[in-house]
This record gives sequence, C-alpha cells and structure tokens, in this order.
Amino acid sequence: MANLAGKIALVTGASSGIGKETAIDLAKQGATVVCLSRDPERAAAEIRERSGSAKVETLAADLSTIAGGKAAAAAFLARFGQLHILVNNAGAAYGARELNADGVERTIALNHFGYFVLTTELLATLQASAPARIVSVASRGHKRAALDPDDLAMTKKWSQMLAYGNSKLCNVLFTRELTKRLTGTGVTATCLHPGVVATNIWSASGSIGGKLVAIFATPFMVTPIQGADTIIWLASSPEVEGESGGYYILRKLAPTSAAAKDDALSSRLWAVSEALVRK
Repeated sequence: MANLAGKIALVTGASSGIGKETAIDLAKQGATVVCLSRDPERAAAEIRERSGSAKVETLAADLSTIAGGKAAAAAFLARFGQLHILVNNAGAAYGARELNADGVERTIALNHFGYFVLTTELLATLQASAPARIVSVASRGHKRAALDPDDLAMTKKWSQMLAYGNSKLCNVLFTRELTKRLTGTGVTATCLHPGVVATNIWSASGSIGGKLVAIFATPFMVTPIQGADTIIWLASSPEVEGESGGYYILRKLAPTSAAAKDDALSSRLWAVSEALVRK
C-alpha cells in the first residue's frame, strides 16, 4: 500500500461500482479523494466509513456534455489547487441511439468526451502538481470498434455494442495521444480493461440486450472490488511510477487492437475532439 498522504485524487463515477471501490482504497492510502458523479452523496458516507478517512469530498457534476465537463473542472479548481491522481471512470452503455447537446452519440459523449474534457481542462493543474497520474478505464470491447472520428454522431451504423466499443477505443486512443503530449512533464497516462464487472452499466442501459447481458453474464463477472484492483494499482503503486502509455489487464501490459495503435487515428480523434470542445 502506497502512502498517499498529501495527495489529491479525483475519481469520476465514484458513487457506485469500481469507481466507489477505487475511491475507498485511495482514501485508505491517505489521499484526499474527491468523488465526482451526478449524485456523489449517495455513497460518500459509505466511502468514509469503509476507508476510515474523513478526507472524502464530493463534487456533483454531469459529464455527458462538453459544458458539463467544463463546469466540473471549474468547480474542482475553485476548491482545490492541486491534483495528483485523476481516475476517469464514469461511463454508460445506452440502449438507443440518441445525440447529446453537442451532436455526439451519447455513449461516446459520456465515455470519451467525459474523459477528454475533464482531463484537458485539468491538465495544467496536473502538470503543476507533478508527479501526477491519469488513469482511464477502457475495455477489451475496444477491439470490436469501427470508429470514424469524423462521424461521432454514428449516423452510418449504430448498435449498443458498437457504440460502446467505439467509445472504449476512444479511451485507448486518447491515452495514446495524451502520452505523447505529456512527455517530459512528470504526468503519466495509462488505461486498462477492468474485467467484465458486475455493475449496473448494462442493466441500466434500457435495452433488451443490455438486460440479457446483466441477467445471464452476471454469474461469470468479477466483483467491483476485483475490477477496481488494476485501477488502484495504476493510480498509486510505486511499481508503475513513471510508466505511461500502456493498456493493462490484471496489472499486466496487454495487447490492443491494430486500430488502437494507429497514430493517425489517435491524432485525428484528438483534433476533432478539441475542435468540438473549443466551439
């Protein structure tokens, strides 16, 4: 267990599942943990009780739009002057194709832009706080993607699993591009597949397919504590101090899809995302 006393960690999607377990563990290790979600107070008392720490703060935010991500970053910066650990975890798999206020398919909007906006808005603070770490929860589902960065509304083809896979490929590509941009800053970026975790991400999706996944696959899924293990390790362990750019499964570097290694694709995704955020 690392000594995180004096460190500030921001965990998104911290009110349930692997986000909550990550927040609990980082608080146990001595960090001041800021729990960000739409309803962070829902789990705050449990996080404080199970971690034995009073240094658990909450931040209510909606990362499903660019404006919401910017507001979340501004609210964090108004209260905290440093940031040493950023865990991008909040996500969903929506059961119908809908666009958010920015014209982006909403699974991609939350799962990619939720990470992109919050991270880029806090990047200067992370660099000023270095050494610092950015850990993004991706998925093995990124291997089932067919991403077109110039069609983030997914007008050509949509399914729940394809939208989710595209959003998770975005997470891996985001980490790849971010790593290049952070070289020499003392800030690292990594991502991971947490396992197929027994959370409400599929049952809450609203689709029949998602509910079937929740019903029939749950007995074979890992627990939120197990799913959070690699997140916590990447966020805090001295073993990976200074390591950047990797995609991990069960604390080990793992292979990605060919698309996830495509530098032209990662660069294009960044450019399109940045242009939309700046509108």
